[in-house]
Amino acid sequence: MAQCILPATKESDPRRMEAGIVIKDDWPGYSLDLFTYPEHYHEDIESVYIPHGVIMDRIERLARHIMDDIGDHDIVVLCVLKGGYKFCSDLVEFIKVLSRNSNKHLETRVEFIRLKSYLNDQSTEDLHIIGSQDLSVLRGKNVLIVEAIVDTGKTMKALLKHVETFEPKMVKVAGLLVKRVSKGVGGLPDYVGFEIPNRFVVGYALDYNEYFRDLNHLCVISEKGKGKYKV
Repeated sequence: MAQCILPATKESDPRRMEAGIVIKDDWPGYSLDLFTYPEHYHEDIESVYIPHGVIMDRIERLARHIMDDIGDHDIVVLCVLKGGYKFCSDLVEFIKVLSRNSNKHLETRVEFIRLKSYLNDQSTEDLHIIGSQDLSVLRGKNVLIVEAIVDTGKTMKALLKHVETFEPKMVKVAGLLVKRVSKGVGGLPDYVGFEIPNRFVVGYALDYNEYFRDLNHLCVISEKGKGKYKV
């Protein structure tokens, strides 16, 4: 494991020192034979990119960082649906456990917003905020936006602009995955689980046209899977 998923080195971009676990460009993932997954996806995924257990351990660590930074305050957690719901649920649960077992307390209230910016495996220029856009509950509050994946940063930049119109007291962002892309427009989230190459991954609530959300692991979709579920 340590040979494939490595922390940033001293020679890395200093900005990446807060980027969480850095997965190298040539990491192919683990063989499917080593893990269990829904059999109907057998030919639709290439490999297990990040196992579920590693995801959970990393989220627990992020919860500790958040407690260290924001502990003894109330926060509104803004979960970005649909892809962020599992990350948000697990992160909030770890925060609750840490609050019960430490001298710091972080009371959380969870709100939801749904965004859509992908068509098949490509991020589009258009950001659609689906459902209620009234986030007046954020006014004067400490806000933690929880997003499953950040790539170009365009979606997050637009969301932050939208959130700021409600005049929150503070806004921080937790991203489970940050992709290394050449045309990024924003900075890193405040809390990052994994920095990954520009590969399309599914599972752990991340989808491809609404498929693969039921995978526990983060996996690399195969070309056959892309073709099978393309719209």
